[in-house]
Amino acid sequence: MRISTAQMFNQSITSVLDRQSSTSKILEQLSSGKRVNTAGDDPVAAIGIDNLNQQNALVDQFMKNIDYANNRLSLTESKLGSAETLTGSVREQMLRAANGGLEDSERQMIAVELRTTLEELVAIANTQDESGNYLFGGFETGKQPFSFDAAGNVVYNGDSGVRDAVVASGVTLGTNIPGDQAFMNAPSGLGDFSVNYLASQVGDFSVNSASITDPAAYVEDSYTFTMVGGDLEVRDSSAALVTTVSPFDPSTPVSVNGIEVSLSDMPENGDSFTINPQSEVSIFDTINQAISLIEDPNKINTPQGRSELAQVLNDIDSGVNQISIARGQSGTHLKSLESHSSAHVEEKLVNSSALSMLEDLDYASAITELEKQQLALNAVSSVFSKVGSTTLFDYI
Repeated sequence: MRISTAQMFNQSITSVLDRQSSTSKILEQLSSGKRVNTAGDDPVAAIGIDNLNQQNALVDQFMKNIDYANNRLSLTESKLGSAETLTGSVREQMLRAANGGLEDSERQMIAVELRTTLEELVAIANTQDESGNYLFGGFETGKQPFSFDAAGNVVYNGDSGVRDAVVASGVTLGTNIPGDQAFMNAPSGLGDFSVNYLASQVGDFSVNSASITDPAAYVEDSYTFTMVGGDLEVRDSSAALVTTVSPFDPSTPVSVNGIEVSLSDMPENGDSFTINPQSEVSIFDTINQAISLIEDPNKINTPQGRSELAQVLNDIDSGVNQISIARGQSGTHLKSLESHSSAHVEEKLVNSSALSMLEDLDYASAITELEKQQLALNAVSSVFSKVGSTTLFDYI
Protein backbone atom coordinates (compact mmCIF):
# COMPACT_ATOMS: atom_id res chain seq x y z
CA MET A 1 0.00 0.00 0.00
CA ARG A 2 1.33 3.38 -0.95
CA ILE A 3 1.52 6.08 1.69
CA SER A 4 1.75 9.61 0.39
CA THR A 5 4.03 12.21 1.90
CA ALA A 6 0.99 14.34 2.87
CA GLN A 7 -0.62 11.41 4.70
CA MET A 8 2.55 10.72 6.65
CA PHE A 9 2.83 14.41 7.52
CA ASN A 10 -0.78 14.59 8.73
CA GLN A 11 -0.46 11.47 10.87
CA SER A 12 2.71 12.75 12.45
CA ILE A 13 1.40 16.21 13.21
CA THR A 14 -1.79 14.68 14.68
CA SER A 15 0.27 12.50 17.01
CA VAL A 16 2.31 15.50 18.12
CA LEU A 17 -0.79 17.58 18.76
CA ASP A 18 -2.47 14.77 20.71
CA ARG A 19 0.57 14.41 22.95
CA GLN A 20 0.76 18.17 23.45
CA SER A 21 -2.94 18.26 24.40
CA SER A 22 -2.54 15.44 26.91
CA THR A 23 0.50 17.13 28.39
CA SER A 24 -1.31 20.49 28.64
CA LYS A 25 -4.27 18.82 30.32
CA ILE A 26 -2.05 17.30 33.00
CA LEU A 27 -0.22 20.61 33.47
CA GLU A 28 -3.60 22.34 33.93
CA GLN A 29 -4.60 19.73 36.53
CA LEU A 30 -1.33 20.22 38.37
CA SER A 31 -1.81 23.99 38.28
CA SER A 32 -5.39 23.90 39.62
CA GLY A 33 -4.98 20.92 41.89
CA LYS A 34 -8.21 19.55 40.43
CA ARG A 35 -8.66 16.29 38.55
CA VAL A 36 -11.89 17.55 36.93
CA ASN A 37 -11.71 21.06 35.49
CA THR A 38 -14.32 20.63 32.76
CA ALA A 39 -17.25 18.29 32.26
CA GLY A 40 -15.24 16.56 29.54
CA ASP A 41 -12.61 15.43 32.04
CA ASP A 42 -15.14 13.15 33.82
CA PRO A 43 -18.83 13.70 32.94
CA VAL A 44 -20.20 11.60 35.81
CA ALA A 45 -17.96 13.23 38.40
CA ALA A 46 -18.73 16.66 36.95
CA ILE A 47 -22.46 16.20 37.68
CA GLY A 48 -21.73 15.24 41.27
CA ILE A 49 -19.33 18.18 41.67
CA ASP A 50 -21.91 20.61 40.32
CA ASN A 51 -24.58 19.31 42.72
CA LEU A 52 -22.24 19.55 45.71
CA ASN A 53 -21.21 23.10 44.75
CA GLN A 54 -24.86 24.11 44.55
CA GLN A 55 -25.51 22.61 47.98
CA ASN A 56 -22.53 24.48 49.41
CA ALA A 57 -23.72 27.74 47.85
CA LEU A 58 -27.13 27.20 49.46
CA VAL A 59 -25.50 26.47 52.82
CA ASP A 60 -23.43 29.65 52.48
CA GLN A 61 -26.63 31.66 51.95
CA PHE A 62 -28.22 30.00 54.98
CA MET A 63 -25.17 30.94 57.04
CA LYS A 64 -25.41 34.56 55.90
CA ASN A 65 -29.09 34.60 56.90
CA ILE A 66 -28.20 33.10 60.26
CA ASP A 67 -25.50 35.71 60.87
CA TYR A 68 -27.97 38.49 60.06
CA ALA A 69 -30.66 37.02 62.29
CA ASN A 70 -28.18 36.33 65.07
CA ASN A 71 -26.99 39.95 65.11
CA ARG A 72 -30.53 41.34 65.29
CA LEU A 73 -31.79 38.84 67.88
CA SER A 74 -28.71 39.27 70.08
CA LEU A 75 -29.28 43.03 70.15
CA THR A 76 -33.01 42.49 70.75
CA GLU A 77 -32.38 40.10 73.63
CA SER A 78 -29.92 42.53 75.21
CA LYS A 79 -32.28 45.51 74.95
CA LEU A 80 -35.22 43.53 76.32
CA GLY A 81 -33.03 42.50 79.25
CA SER A 82 -32.37 46.17 79.98
CA ALA A 83 -36.10 46.91 79.66
CA GLU A 84 -36.92 44.08 82.04
CA THR A 85 -34.53 45.51 84.63
CA LEU A 86 -35.97 49.01 84.25
CA THR A 87 -39.59 47.95 84.60
CA GLY A 88 -38.70 45.76 87.56
CA SER A 89 -37.27 48.82 89.31
CA VAL A 90 -40.60 50.65 88.88
CA ARG A 91 -42.27 48.24 91.32
CA GLU A 92 -39.61 48.95 93.95
CA GLN A 93 -40.05 52.70 93.50
CA MET A 94 -43.83 52.39 93.80
CA LEU A 95 -43.58 50.46 97.07
CA ARG A 96 -41.11 53.01 98.37
CA ALA A 97 -43.46 55.86 97.45
CA ALA A 98 -46.30 54.17 99.38
CA ASN A 99 -44.32 54.50 102.59
CA GLY A 100 -46.40 56.74 104.83
CA GLY A 101 -43.28 58.20 106.43
CA LEU A 102 -42.13 59.94 103.22
CA GLU A 103 -42.49 63.66 102.71
CA ASP A 104 -44.27 65.00 99.62
CA SER A 105 -40.95 66.31 98.29
CA GLU A 106 -39.46 62.82 98.54
CA ARG A 107 -42.38 61.38 96.61
CA GLN A 108 -41.92 64.04 93.95
CA MET A 109 -38.31 62.91 93.59
CA ILE A 110 -39.52 59.35 93.07
CA ALA A 111 -41.97 60.63 90.43
CA VAL A 112 -39.05 62.36 88.65
CA GLU A 113 -37.08 59.09 88.76
CA LEU A 114 -40.07 57.27 87.26
CA ARG A 115 -40.31 59.82 84.43
CA THR A 116 -36.63 59.26 83.71
CA THR A 117 -37.25 55.51 83.75
CA LEU A 118 -40.15 55.95 81.32
CA GLU A 119 -37.97 57.98 78.94
CA GLU A 120 -35.20 55.38 79.15
CA LEU A 121 -37.70 52.63 78.41
CA VAL A 122 -39.02 54.52 75.36
CA ALA A 123 -35.42 55.00 74.19
CA ILE A 124 -34.84 51.24 74.46
CA ALA A 125 -38.07 50.57 72.55
CA ASN A 126 -36.75 52.91 69.80
CA THR A 127 -33.42 51.09 69.45
CA GLN A 128 -31.88 50.97 65.95
CA ASP A 129 -29.55 48.34 64.56
CA GLU A 130 -26.25 48.97 62.76
CA SER A 131 -28.15 49.75 59.55
CA GLY A 132 -30.40 52.33 61.17
CA ASN A 133 -33.48 50.07 61.19
CA TYR A 134 -35.72 50.15 64.25
CA LEU A 135 -35.70 46.83 66.10
CA PHE A 136 -39.21 46.98 67.52
CA GLY A 137 -41.17 48.53 64.65
CA GLY A 138 -42.38 45.30 63.04
CA PHE A 139 -42.32 45.79 59.26
CA GLU A 140 -42.11 49.57 59.79
CA THR A 141 -38.34 49.62 60.26
CA GLY A 142 -37.81 53.06 58.79
CA LYS A 143 -39.77 55.15 61.28
CA GLN A 144 -39.60 55.57 65.04
CA PRO A 145 -42.05 53.06 66.55
CA PHE A 146 -42.75 54.81 69.88
CA SER A 147 -43.45 58.46 70.59
CA PHE A 148 -45.16 60.70 73.13
CA ASP A 149 -48.46 62.30 72.14
CA ALA A 150 -49.66 65.73 73.27
CA ALA A 151 -51.06 64.28 76.50
CA GLY A 152 -47.75 62.63 77.40
CA ASN A 153 -48.94 59.11 76.58
CA VAL A 154 -46.73 56.73 74.62
CA VAL A 155 -48.20 55.62 71.29
CA TYR A 156 -47.05 52.84 68.98
CA ASN A 157 -46.45 53.77 65.33
CA GLY A 158 -45.26 50.37 64.10
CA ASP A 159 -47.13 47.18 63.27
CA SER A 160 -47.18 43.54 64.35
CA GLY A 161 -45.04 42.28 61.48
CA VAL A 162 -42.40 39.60 62.07
CA ARG A 163 -39.57 39.51 59.55
CA ASP A 164 -38.59 35.90 58.85
CA ALA A 165 -35.21 34.59 57.69
CA VAL A 166 -34.77 31.27 55.90
CA VAL A 167 -32.15 29.45 57.98
CA ALA A 168 -32.48 25.94 56.53
CA SER A 169 -34.45 24.17 53.83
CA GLY A 170 -38.10 24.72 54.74
CA VAL A 171 -37.21 26.43 58.03
CA THR A 172 -37.83 30.11 58.81
CA LEU A 173 -37.26 32.01 62.04
CA GLY A 174 -38.43 35.44 63.13
CA THR A 175 -35.58 37.94 63.37
CA ASN A 176 -37.46 40.58 65.38
CA ILE A 177 -39.95 41.09 68.20
CA PRO A 178 -42.70 43.63 67.32
CA GLY A 179 -42.98 46.50 69.76
CA ASP A 180 -46.67 45.96 70.48
CA GLN A 181 -45.94 42.37 71.49
CA ALA A 182 -43.10 43.37 73.80
CA PHE A 183 -44.42 46.57 75.37
CA MET A 184 -48.04 47.32 74.50
CA ASN A 185 -50.18 44.19 74.76
CA ALA A 186 -49.47 42.77 78.21
CA PRO A 187 -52.46 40.96 79.75
CA SER A 188 -54.33 43.11 82.26
CA GLY A 189 -53.10 42.42 85.76
CA LEU A 190 -56.71 41.88 86.86
CA GLY A 191 -57.76 39.63 83.99
CA ASP A 192 -60.14 41.15 81.45
CA PHE A 193 -61.01 44.48 83.12
CA SER A 194 -59.58 47.61 84.69
CA VAL A 195 -61.07 49.24 87.80
CA ASN A 196 -61.99 52.81 88.68
CA TYR A 197 -62.14 53.58 92.40
CA LEU A 198 -63.90 56.60 93.89
CA ALA A 199 -62.23 59.29 96.00
CA SER A 200 -65.00 58.77 98.56
CA GLN A 201 -63.87 55.19 99.22
CA VAL A 202 -63.65 54.33 102.93
CA GLY A 203 -62.94 50.60 103.06
CA ASP A 204 -59.43 49.20 102.53
CA PHE A 205 -60.27 46.80 99.72
CA SER A 206 -59.19 46.28 96.13
CA VAL A 207 -60.18 44.07 93.21
CA ASN A 208 -57.92 41.04 93.02
CA SER A 209 -59.26 39.82 89.69
CA ALA A 210 -62.05 40.49 87.21
CA SER A 211 -62.23 37.92 84.43
CA ILE A 212 -64.67 36.57 81.88
CA THR A 213 -65.33 33.00 82.98
CA ASP A 214 -68.35 32.21 80.79
CA PRO A 215 -68.03 33.81 77.31
CA ALA A 216 -71.49 32.53 76.31
CA ALA A 217 -73.16 34.42 79.15
CA TYR A 218 -70.90 37.47 78.97
CA VAL A 219 -72.56 40.81 78.24
CA GLU A 220 -69.96 43.41 77.30
CA ASP A 221 -70.45 46.53 79.41
CA SER A 222 -69.11 48.54 82.31
CA TYR A 223 -70.39 47.40 85.72
CA THR A 224 -70.59 49.39 88.95
CA PHE A 225 -70.44 47.60 92.29
CA THR A 226 -71.86 49.42 95.35
CA MET A 227 -72.10 48.33 98.97
CA VAL A 228 -75.56 49.00 100.38
CA GLY A 229 -75.59 47.90 104.00
CA GLY A 230 -74.29 44.34 103.92
CA ASP A 231 -75.33 43.77 100.31
CA LEU A 232 -73.37 44.32 97.09
CA GLU A 233 -75.41 45.78 94.23
CA VAL A 234 -74.22 45.43 90.63
CA ARG A 235 -75.51 47.84 87.99
CA ASP A 236 -74.71 48.17 84.29
CA SER A 237 -73.70 51.36 82.44
CA SER A 238 -77.34 52.46 82.25
CA ALA A 239 -77.59 52.18 86.04
CA ALA A 240 -80.02 49.26 85.71
CA LEU A 241 -79.73 46.76 88.55
CA VAL A 242 -78.18 43.51 87.30
CA THR A 243 -77.91 41.57 90.55
CA THR A 244 -77.60 41.92 94.31
CA VAL A 245 -75.30 39.72 96.38
CA SER A 246 -76.92 39.40 99.80
CA PRO A 247 -75.21 39.15 102.13
CA PHE A 248 -71.84 39.85 100.53
CA ASP A 249 -68.85 37.76 101.57
CA PRO A 250 -65.48 38.94 100.10
CA SER A 251 -64.09 35.41 100.33
CA THR A 252 -66.60 34.33 97.66
CA PRO A 253 -66.15 35.75 94.11
CA VAL A 254 -69.07 37.63 92.62
CA SER A 255 -70.47 36.15 89.39
CA VAL A 256 -72.47 38.37 87.07
CA ASN A 257 -73.19 38.07 83.31
CA GLY A 258 -70.35 35.60 82.73
CA ILE A 259 -67.88 37.67 84.80
CA GLU A 260 -66.22 36.65 88.03
CA VAL A 261 -64.94 39.40 90.35
CA SER A 262 -62.85 38.75 93.44
CA LEU A 263 -62.19 41.34 96.18
CA SER A 264 -59.37 41.45 98.70
CA ASP A 265 -61.48 42.69 101.60
CA MET A 266 -64.89 43.99 102.68
CA PRO A 267 -65.99 47.40 101.31
CA GLU A 268 -67.68 49.82 103.69
CA ASN A 269 -71.28 50.90 103.25
CA GLY A 270 -71.47 53.33 100.30
CA ASP A 271 -68.15 52.26 98.77
CA SER A 272 -68.37 51.89 95.00
CA PHE A 273 -66.12 50.94 92.10
CA THR A 274 -66.55 50.37 88.37
CA ILE A 275 -64.97 47.73 86.15
CA ASN A 276 -64.38 48.46 82.46
CA PRO A 277 -63.46 45.97 79.74
CA GLN A 278 -59.68 46.01 79.23
CA SER A 279 -57.85 42.78 78.58
CA GLU A 280 -54.49 44.34 77.65
CA VAL A 281 -52.35 47.08 79.15
CA SER A 282 -49.29 49.01 78.01
CA ILE A 283 -46.30 49.13 80.32
CA PHE A 284 -45.89 52.78 79.34
CA ASP A 285 -49.47 53.59 80.40
CA THR A 286 -48.92 51.71 83.63
CA ILE A 287 -45.83 53.77 84.47
CA ASN A 288 -47.73 56.97 83.64
CA GLN A 289 -50.50 55.88 86.02
CA ALA A 290 -47.90 55.21 88.69
CA ILE A 291 -46.43 58.69 88.23
CA SER A 292 -49.85 60.34 88.44
CA LEU A 293 -50.62 58.41 91.61
CA ILE A 294 -47.36 59.40 93.29
CA GLU A 295 -47.60 63.05 92.24
CA ASP A 296 -50.98 63.44 93.98
CA PRO A 297 -50.08 63.88 97.67
CA ASN A 298 -53.73 63.63 98.68
CA LYS A 299 -54.29 60.22 97.16
CA ILE A 300 -51.33 57.89 97.64
CA ASN A 301 -52.11 57.03 101.29
CA THR A 302 -55.91 57.04 101.03
CA PRO A 303 -58.06 53.90 100.60
CA GLN A 304 -58.59 54.89 96.95
CA GLY A 305 -54.84 55.41 96.44
CA ARG A 306 -53.96 52.08 98.03
CA SER A 307 -56.51 50.30 95.84
CA GLU A 308 -55.14 51.98 92.71
CA LEU A 309 -51.62 51.12 93.85
CA ALA A 310 -52.58 47.44 94.00
CA GLN A 311 -53.89 47.60 90.43
CA VAL A 312 -50.77 49.42 89.21
CA LEU A 313 -48.52 46.84 90.84
CA ASN A 314 -50.48 44.01 89.18
CA ASP A 315 -50.14 45.70 85.80
CA ILE A 316 -46.42 46.32 86.34
CA ASP A 317 -45.93 42.62 87.13
CA SER A 318 -47.82 41.75 83.96
CA GLY A 319 -45.71 44.18 81.91
CA VAL A 320 -42.46 42.80 83.30
CA ASN A 321 -43.66 39.28 82.54
CA GLN A 322 -44.59 40.29 78.99
CA ILE A 323 -41.11 41.71 78.36
CA SER A 324 -39.60 38.60 79.91
CA ILE A 325 -41.63 36.39 77.55
CA ALA A 326 -40.48 38.44 74.54
CA ARG A 327 -36.90 38.18 75.74
CA GLY A 328 -37.29 34.43 76.19
CA GLN A 329 -38.62 34.15 72.64
CA SER A 330 -35.59 35.93 71.22
CA GLY A 331 -33.33 33.71 73.33
CA THR A 332 -35.09 30.60 72.04
CA HIS A 333 -34.59 31.76 68.47
CA LEU A 334 -30.90 32.43 69.16
CA LYS A 335 -30.51 28.88 70.47
CA SER A 336 -32.26 27.53 67.39
CA LEU A 337 -29.96 29.57 65.14
CA GLU A 338 -26.94 28.12 66.90
CA SER A 339 -28.27 24.61 66.30
CA HIS A 340 -28.90 25.26 62.59
CA SER A 341 -25.49 26.88 62.22
CA SER A 342 -23.77 23.80 63.68
CA ALA A 343 -25.77 21.56 61.33
CA HIS A 344 -24.73 23.65 58.32
CA VAL A 345 -21.05 23.55 59.33
CA GLU A 346 -21.23 19.76 59.51
CA GLU A 347 -23.08 19.57 56.20
CA LYS A 348 -20.48 21.70 54.47
CA LEU A 349 -17.70 19.56 55.93
CA VAL A 350 -19.32 16.42 54.52
CA ASN A 351 -19.86 18.10 51.13
CA SER A 352 -16.26 19.32 51.03
CA SER A 353 -15.02 15.82 51.77
CA ALA A 354 -17.15 14.40 48.94
CA LEU A 355 -15.93 17.15 46.59
CA SER A 356 -12.35 16.31 47.44
CA MET A 357 -12.89 12.68 46.49
CA LEU A 358 -14.47 13.66 43.18
CA GLU A 359 -12.28 16.48 41.96
CA ASP A 360 -9.00 16.63 43.87
CA LEU A 361 -5.91 15.54 41.99
CA ASP A 362 -3.58 12.69 42.98
CA TYR A 363 -0.32 14.55 42.48
CA ALA A 364 1.90 11.45 42.47
CA SER A 365 -0.13 9.79 39.71
CA ALA A 366 -0.42 13.05 37.77
CA ILE A 367 3.34 13.69 37.82
CA THR A 368 4.01 10.12 36.70
CA GLU A 369 1.49 10.55 33.86
CA LEU A 370 3.07 13.91 32.92
CA GLU A 371 6.50 12.31 32.60
CA LYS A 372 5.04 9.55 30.41
CA GLN A 373 3.27 12.08 28.18
CA GLN A 374 6.39 14.24 27.90
CA LEU A 375 8.48 11.17 26.97
CA ALA A 376 5.91 10.18 24.36
CA LEU A 377 5.76 13.76 23.04
CA ASN A 378 9.54 13.88 22.70
CA ALA A 379 9.53 10.58 20.86
CA VAL A 380 6.75 11.60 18.48
CA SER A 381 8.37 14.97 17.89
CA SER A 382 11.71 13.29 17.12
CA VAL A 383 10.10 10.88 14.65
CA PHE A 384 8.15 13.69 13.02
CA SER A 385 11.34 15.74 12.65
CA LYS A 386 13.22 12.90 11.03
CA VAL A 387 10.36 11.84 8.76
CA GLY A 388 9.69 15.44 7.75
CA SER A 389 13.31 15.95 6.68
CA THR A 390 13.61 12.67 4.79
CA THR A 391 13.59 12.86 0.94
CA LEU A 392 14.40 10.43 -1.89
CA PHE A 393 17.01 12.84 -3.10
CA ASP A 394 19.10 11.79 -0.07
CA TYR A 395 19.34 8.33 -1.58
CA ILE A 396 20.03 9.24 -5.21
